[in-house]
Amino acid sequence: MLWLSLTGLPDLRQGGHTRKAPTTGLALILAACAQIPPSPQEIEAKKFVPVADHAVVYIVQGAVGPTLAVGLELDDGKQITTWTGTFYRWVVNPGSRRIENTAPLNDSITLQLEAGKLYFVEQWVTGWRGSVTNSRLHQLDEQTGRQMVRTSTLCCSPN
Repeated sequence: MLWLSLTGLPDLRQGGHTRKAPTTGLALILAACAQIPPSPQEIEAKKFVPVADHAVVYIVQGAVGPTLAVGLELDDGKQITTWTGTFYRWVVNPGSRRIENTAPLNDSITLQLEAGKLYFVEQWVTGWRGSVTNSRLHQLDEQTGRQMVRTSTLCCSPN
């Protein structure tokens, strides 16, 4: 039977002897489960505030599947890498904008963007044994896009 001593450490009682169980392992397990609080940039991005003279594009890699990193090239020269369960907020001049995967199949999407509006693009990624096998880009409706971003973490700064 497991007892808690006055010190807060578990006692393992065996035949009249009391031993203190090591708690370092338990502390490490609990620490690994702790979530890192969102950054101020992530909190701001998740407010979904449009920018008057720019378009805002949220690029999100869903949280389902293995953890995979996939590179993207944005038509303004920025390169980013997304991971499973992350998103990137791209504030850009309106007009025709292209986003291209640098992963297998080099899929791309071209969006016609208007100032003051929000857009959502899903980066759908599949993989096997830690390698990307397929990566596709498609535009999401606003409700679905917002929900995916809310459950994701802001990922990166452009290179």
